[in-house]
Amino acid sequence: MFSRRIEWDVRMNRLSQALEARRRAGEPVLDLTESNPTHAGFEYPAEIVRGFADPAMLRYEPSPRGARAAREAVAADYARRGVRVEPERILLTASTSEAYAYLFKLLADPGDDVLVPRPSYPLFEFLANLECIGARQYPLMYHGGWTIDFEALEGAVGDRTRAVVVVNPNNPTGSYVKRREAQALARMCAERGMALIADEVFADYAWVPDSERAATLIGMDECLTFSMSGLSKIAGLPQMKLGWIVVSGPEALRRLAIEKLEWIADTYLSVSTPVQCAAARLLEAGGKVREQIRERTAANLAAARALLADSPAGILAAEGGWYIVVQAPRIVSEEEWALELLTRHGVLVQPGYFYDFETEAYLVISLLPAPAIFGEGMRRVRECLTVRAGRGF
Repeated sequence: MFSRRIEWDVRMNRLSQALEARRRAGEPVLDLTESNPTHAGFEYPAEIVRGFADPAMLRYEPSPRGARAAREAVAADYARRGVRVEPERILLTASTSEAYAYLFKLLADPGDDVLVPRPSYPLFEFLANLECIGARQYPLMYHGGWTIDFEALEGAVGDRTRAVVVVNPNNPTGSYVKRREAQALARMCAERGMALIADEVFADYAWVPDSERAATLIGMDECLTFSMSGLSKIAGLPQMKLGWIVVSGPEALRRLAIEKLEWIADTYLSVSTPVQCAAARLLEAGGKVREQIRERTAANLAAARALLADSPAGILAAEGGWYIVVQAPRIVSEEEWALELLTRHGVLVQPGYFYDFETEAYLVISLLPAPAIFGEGMRRVRECLTVRAGRGF
């Protein structure tokens, strides 16, 4: 009766079962997986609420590309980062997830595929399935830093591959695409008639400057390129449901892509009028939340490094974002580490296989929790790893 697109395995894994049992028993949990900034104790400016006092939001005048004033606000926010974007190249969506859906509709027919990075956030397969296309993985390599495995990437390209997805910086590795990598990606996509999709939601959260980094793929005109972001991360406002696509590339292709994206967006008209009216105020006020997130993630990163400095675990090199990847001793599986941390120490972390890490043993930890929670949680992580490693089993 139901579509095969949603034939997903929804059974709870062992970690989810253990978490539910602990919460059902009323036992506390130090959640080091928290990724929702509205749950992390940040102070949200009152201007955010006042931004919805505009009477213009009571008038419905839909525009498939998004209201001009809202697109101008997005363009102005890019200017804050020194990136010039014309409002005509911006199309608003309700989220980056919806932006992916629009782009997959635009670029691929049922049975086609897109290439996505591994490790990365476990969403691509679901989004691709819903559009009846495949998500084929290409690996990121780690040798003291993360790089794209171009040999494997080119080997993964098939006759029906329509786009390459990069996450810049990646979640959870925190690695940025380098300039030379971006140029190589653009050449490859141009030669093979593919598009380049860049998810840049964490681009504002670099920890250290790097002249070799591609801070954004906007303005890459060698191939058709789509750069995405939204309020969820850059302003810490996931509940406001506003994302966008910036289109770059050869002029004729770019204009045609924008025209077809408008057709798709006109079918749904999903971006609400109130959030479009409030966009400029939300972006401005959200900057204060962004600064709090930067301070929090930097402080928690320093605390994690100090706590694990002389432990049997290590933190993989990362450049930005909201997460760290901890490499644990391979004496047990990462799932066993996560289960022991939860059941014996009351700390929730995510095992690396949730993000398609190919080898053991990695634990993914968010830098968003309040410092008291994060510090105590990491102290328990250190204790667990040290004691278990000392026993050797």
